[in-house]
Amino acid sequence: MNPQLTDVFCKLAYLLATALFIFSLHWMSEVKTSRRGVFAGSFAMLLAVAATWVSNGSPKFYLWLVIPIIPAIVIGVWLSMVPLTAVPQRTALSHAFGGLAAGLVGTAKFYYWYGHEQNQLTKFIVTAIILEVILGFLTFTGSLIAAGKLQEIKWIPQRPWIYKGQNLVNLGAIGLALLLGVMVIMNPTSAWAPWVFGLLIIPLALNFGWMLVLPIGGADMPTVISILNAYAGLSAVAMGFVLDNKLLITAGALDGSSGLILSIIMCKAMNRSFTNVLFGAFGQVQSAGGKAEQKSYKSATAEDAAQILESSSSVVIIPGYGMAVAQAQHKVRELHDLLTKRGIDVRFAIHPVAGRMPGHMNVLLAEADIPYDKLIEMDDINGDMPQTDVALVIGANDVTNPVARHDKSSPIYGMPIIDADKAKNVMVIKRSMNPGFAGIDNELYYLDKTLMLFGDAKAFVADVVKELSGGGGMGH
Repeated sequence: MNPQLTDVFCKLAYLLATALFIFSLHWMSEVKTSRRGVFAGSFAMLLAVAATWVSNGSPKFYLWLVIPIIPAIVIGVWLSMVPLTAVPQRTALSHAFGGLAAGLVGTAKFYYWYGHEQNQLTKFIVTAIILEVILGFLTFTGSLIAAGKLQEIKWIPQRPWIYKGQNLVNLGAIGLALLLGVMVIMNPTSAWAPWVFGLLIIPLALNFGWMLVLPIGGADMPTVISILNAYAGLSAVAMGFVLDNKLLITAGALDGSSGLILSIIMCKAMNRSFTNVLFGAFGQVQSAGGKAEQKSYKSATAEDAAQILESSSSVVIIPGYGMAVAQAQHKVRELHDLLTKRGIDVRFAIHPVAGRMPGHMNVLLAEADIPYDKLIEMDDINGDMPQTDVALVIGANDVTNPVARHDKSSPIYGMPIIDADKAKNVMVIKRSMNPGFAGIDNELYYLDKTLMLFGDAKAFVADVVKELSGGGGMGH
């Protein structure tokens, strides 16, 4: 191929890929166009890889590139087949791989140029390399810890792992890495630069990643995933400057900015700041652990729940991570259909941080083919809760806890919640009275109007469906 034509092809391909990446994000913002957004983003990436492959003048068959690509594709397809309940940890793994790739590319470029073309190591390029490596490697280890927490791996604590002076240690580690980075930037071709780069900066970045995430409790994982997504995007931006690849800069900027915006939305939904999420150890078990045994609550059977549901006119179902773990979304759909056929108005209240990642509940309910217009955001449905006959909470804990409104000592104080307690009747499907990820009792469970329905969410909803299917009842 003519070199000039190749250059034109690459530029046009990059331009088209950039446009497709932007449209992909736009289409992903709505359910009805989200599938189109996925295909657009995938095609854009394929186009970008193809254009980069031939950018050096002519397409060549690089066996040394194909050999690792083939097993990577196999592993990628295998990882994509996880159940929807495992999508959060799967997403965290993707961030880990992206961060590792950026860190390795930056490392390779630094050592190659140091040994062969030291004139390439300008202060600007070395600055980009330092940022790429620090962000990439801290994203790698941080995302691995996040994935482990989400997967509930036994040797990774689910609650915050904290000790006295921890924030000072963490900030000191990243501060030292940045200080050493400045030293390398000012003297990139000195004899000690590669030693400081490889033996100090990289280990400090790797260490800071897990140190950053390990103290964060499970309740903050949605926000942490978004922040790690932003870090991965920023490391890709830096890599784009290092490789002089404009598409990589654009794609990384889109990734980083979207992750940052999503993090802001998540923090707003919890009425908290970035610093509080990253350094507040939200999710720490409070000392008053005996309250659940001292308070009284009322429990009920599936038959009781079915009778209450079929005698109601309006039902709001509030899903949470417990529904996801039990994979109860399809049984919930059956319950929705049965109640709807009886003329009962059934809607779903969606809290922005319910589950383990942004949009987790929306994805699960969409998989069960529940009409999207029945999924109502928290702000839109809270005004209707006082007129709701039954609020059915399925595996949602902290996002329905009234303590967020009045207890200033609570770690979730000020967090907007779904006003389940304002419904005329409340039923909660839960395995036990154990607290949620924030480690605090839910006042909702002890109200006179609340009935606790103990058991696996999928099995219990199935029993309710069975009761509703088998026995006529009052009807509508």
